[in-house]
Amino acid sequence: MENTKMKLGVASFGMALGVTWGLGMLLMGIVAWQTGWGLDFLNIMSSVYIGYAATLGGSIVGAIWGFFDALIAGIVIAFLYNLFNRGCPKKAAE
Repeated sequence: MENTKMKLGVASFGMALGVTWGLGMLLMGIVAWQTGWGLDFLNIMSSVYIGYAATLGGSIVGAIWGFFDALIAGIVIAFLYNLFNRGCPKKAAE
């Protein structure tokens, strides 16, 4: 059996993280706006994402910030994973 190394699609991984985190920020903003639940989390994130607030507009701003933040993080993580995975020695066949 051949030992093949798995490689992450850098752009795909970045997009997946971006969409996931962006939707999370959107939903968190809407939930905080409607119920008041999660306001502490939202306040902490609003110190990072300028304009993020417990309003509909603020939730959309947070979603945009979250998307691009996680997109960049996902690209960096996938790139580093592929880089480190390439440098690891192959296991000896038993």
